[in-house]
Amino acid sequence: MKRANYLQCAPKLMQHLFVQEQLLNDEVTRNLDIKLWELVKLRASQLNQCGYCIAMHSRQAMEQGECAKRIIALNAWRDMSGFTKQERLALALCEQLTNARPIEDTLYTELSEVFSDDALVTLTVAINAINAWNRVVKMFKPDPDAQ
Repeated sequence: MKRANYLQCAPKLMQHLFVQEQLLNDEVTRNLDIKLWELVKLRASQLNQCGYCIAMHSRQAMEQGECAKRIIALNAWRDMSGFTKQERLALALCEQLTNARPIEDTLYTELSEVFSDDALVTLTVAINAINAWNRVVKMFKPDPDAQ
């Protein structure tokens, strides 16, 4: 079934998402590791079962130097070695926010021990952004081969 082309139908709205991505890129460069950002985008996309975004963020993670072994292991990161404490906490936050679960004080405390306040805000907005993109893509199903 052919679906609406969201980029053509609402270019001003979509431009806001693209601007947000650029702003996030600037903030991530200052506050987070780019590979961590790619892992978070990929994990949220896995949770949302967004094939288009999984393909895109797997490729982008590898372009940023992420290895295939960690990308494959990401779906079971809790049971796999090779993820740092900071990555594990970011992935836990990603899962909580993506699944609309509350952030308990214990998780917040652990996060604040390894991330600055600025980095926590950036990470939270980054998780929100990828979830927004996942939902747009899930609705309009662009061709994953057109990436």
